[in-house]
Amino acid sequence: MPRVLGTLVFDGDCRFCSSSARLVRGMVGPGVHVVPFQRADLKALGISSEQAAEAVWWVGADGRRERGHRAIGAALRASRGVWRSMGNVLGARAIDPIASRAYAWVSRNRHNLPGGAPECRLGDEHEASDLRV
Repeated sequence: MPRVLGTLVFDGDCRFCSSSARLVRGMVGPGVHVVPFQRADLKALGISSEQAAEAVWWVGADGRRERGHRAIGAALRASRGVWRSMGNVLGARAIDPIASRAYAWVSRNRHNLPGGAPECRLGDEHEASDLRV
């Protein structure tokens, strides 16, 4: 049985997020769990349901938590080959401001992206600053 490296938690009610999670699942190895927050033990992961609804989360085997683009980068770094390299790029300090803005834009607009639906829209009370990682 492979060693568990971490868990990537996403919004399973969002079709865009679910499609993206399927892609990530194919990129990472068996040691990475990719699970919708609606089926995850959030308390054990140290994430509130509000936090999970706002962003994707990574919880490493060591308990370290990352959100947004950093969560995606952490999951990719737990993979192999080119995907690990992409995770390293997402984790680079020079890329962080760009990746943060890109993630916030995708999060705000996920209902308009391929596979998205009106149900994917975050409430109007969420501002871009709430999504910043």
